[in-house]
Amino acid sequence: MDDSLKGAASPQPAAKAGGDAASGVVPPEMEGRRLDQALELVLPGAGLRARKRAWEAGAVLVDGRPRPKGYRVMAGQVLALRAEGARQGAGCADGEQPGPGCVPEGVRVVGQSTGIMAALFKPGGVHSEAIAGRPGPSVDQCLGAFWPGRFARLVNRLDLPTSGLLAVALSEVMAARYRELEDQAAVTKTYAALVRGRVADAFVCTGAIDAARRRAVRVLDAADPTGLRHTRVEPVLAVERDELPGPGATLVRCRIHKGARHQIRAHLAAAGHPVLGDGLYGPQEGARLYLHHFQLSLPDFEAAAPPLWPEWADWGLGKADF
Repeated sequence: MDDSLKGAASPQPAAKAGGDAASGVVPPEMEGRRLDQALELVLPGAGLRARKRAWEAGAVLVDGRPRPKGYRVMAGQVLALRAEGARQGAGCADGEQPGPGCVPEGVRVVGQSTGIMAALFKPGGVHSEAIAGRPGPSVDQCLGAFWPGRFARLVNRLDLPTSGLLAVALSEVMAARYRELEDQAAVTKTYAALVRGRVADAFVCTGAIDAARRRAVRVLDAADPTGLRHTRVEPVLAVERDELPGPGATLVRCRIHKGARHQIRAHLAAAGHPVLGDGLYGPQEGARLYLHHFQLSLPDFEAAAPPLWPEWADWGLGKADF
């Protein structure tokens, strides 16, 4: 990366040692500039929005520490981009120059079969796709950061607060094939969910989902006739939660083939076991929705990634448990 500053005296060259992909020393003529303006030192030619995304993603460091965009830099300070952030920035979809904020923080490839499929990990709080009127970067806008110059299309979505796997088709043929496999129940999506109450036995939620013009979907009395949108629920672990009223919580495994919007959340709530942290379908909203797309399986491709819940390590569970 060229770290020279246009129209200014030559700053010290970029350093690529340690955990930073690019860095530069603030020259005297940049003293007092806002950080989002001074980022031209390490993001030459990038637009203001690309710079804004960079510090929002936590990829920008001043003397090794994150700083807000309004921070005024001083001569001699070192501006740096995290190596991971710089890698993520290769492939913005809005016409701007690549910048490290282009890919939301925490999004990463967790599995790939060349020319067929791949899977990305999406943290909770990140949009799967861009939604009009809702700020923030989305995964689908930045697929080019991971597969520059190649076909790449999301073929499943996750709710904003839900974490886990997003499936990516790496060809037009595979994108169409994925839909066919879903209709044949040949795609299995396994979720981990922490729900209210004790779940002693496995059960199946069969009610059809009415999602027409509703913020919260409705579970109908009539069963989904195809079976593709049934939710199979199995208890995995009883969990004691002192801060919860009632009989505690249960970690459950949920399996679906072709999900509808909010399907698992609505089905579990209708069964009397809403997901913890789900204020839309349950009684208590929280800082985290305990719903995670853990594993994706289809012919010739499989990917898995455990959730980043603080309690997960204490439970001693691994991929084999799901």
